[in-house]
Amino acid sequence: MMMRKKGVISLLTSLLLAMIIVPTGTALGNPTNPTNPPQLKTVLTTGWGHSLFLKADDTLWAWGDANFGQFGTGPGQDSSAVAVQNTLVQNIIDISAGNAHHNLALRSDGIVFAWGTNGAGQLGDGTTYINRNDPVQVNNLTGVIDVEAGFYHSLALKSDGTLWAWGSNDYGVLGVGTTTNRSTPVQVSGLSNIVSISTKSYHSLAIKSDGTVWAWGYNSDGQLGDGTTTNRSTPVQVSGLSNVSYVSAGDTHSLAIKSDGTVWAWGNNTNGQFGDGTTTSHTTPVQIPGLSNVKVVEADYQHSLAIKNDGTLWAWGYNAFGQLGDGTTGSTYLSPVQVAGISGVTAVSSSGVFTVALKSDGTVWAWGHNYWRQLGDGTRINHYTPAQVTGL
Repeated sequence: MMMRKKGVISLLTSLLLAMIIVPTGTALGNPTNPTNPPQLKTVLTTGWGHSLFLKADDTLWAWGDANFGQFGTGPGQDSSAVAVQNTLVQNIIDISAGNAHHNLALRSDGIVFAWGTNGAGQLGDGTTYINRNDPVQVNNLTGVIDVEAGFYHSLALKSDGTLWAWGSNDYGVLGVGTTTNRSTPVQVSGLSNIVSISTKSYHSLAIKSDGTVWAWGYNSDGQLGDGTTTNRSTPVQVSGLSNVSYVSAGDTHSLAIKSDGTVWAWGNNTNGQFGDGTTTSHTTPVQIPGLSNVKVVEADYQHSLAIKNDGTLWAWGYNAFGQLGDGTTGSTYLSPVQVAGISGVTAVSSSGVFTVALKSDGTVWAWGHNYWRQLGDGTRINHYTPAQVTGL
């Protein structure tokens, strides 16, 4: 799919800067005091050209592009078309991959580790422009129960309901009232009792314990849902939305599931990202008709996905690379279509041009663009329907 110009420019800049990669040389073993087990657990996540998977035995695996240390396996990483294990971090319980080649991992004691690119301090170790090809601990951060990696920034939810952010602060995406980058975590302003978070590009979403949704950062297309297109450097409440159980922040659109299983969308809809049968954008939430009994949504750059309670997977929006998984390419779907040949889906992640899904039997499947070997099937061949990831 076509990324926004800002995303393309940022991605190319990261490639051209050729930032220094510095190994830490330290294996990160068992935590000494496991505390604060997470309430939220992401086991499958995608970056721009790679994927991470946390198996049921809590081992961490990666495949695809490793040119910026995305695997976190130390010096001499090679891109791989099959899954390879990261043995440098253990007891990991939550993971998140960013679209500008950095990754976050949460250990069972509430400590966060990061690796990959670090041009804006998104690794949180107090440095910038020093990439890391094996994991480093994020500074001054404990008691974490969930992590989310954005484009050049990172978020962490603590067990006390507070939210912390670091890295690039373009458009105020850190939510601290300024646009100054931070290389160590700072608390997001004015938020408490947070139970769930999401970020992918330059805006972020958070659900409070009362079921309301709050948003901040870039708002070019109304993706903050406050009825405006004004960027916000502190959180604002999404208008007219309550009883929300799940949110997903895409590039310039957002999705939410309410407690009744209905799906709501706001922001950019020029490629049918809403799935409401139109290409009309909205600055406040609208319900996606005909989509019910949904338990997970994934908002990506120009397409969206939903897992229903029956384990079926549905997709809509832009499909230039076969990322919708229905066996076609080039079409734009304005309403949801079922992903072909896959059932029992429990998790899904997508990153612009490809999609990865986990089935209830523990197998992982991928489809779409495969230039960086990100489908993990041992080839560089694009797939328009799900193909099984090998090596797991």
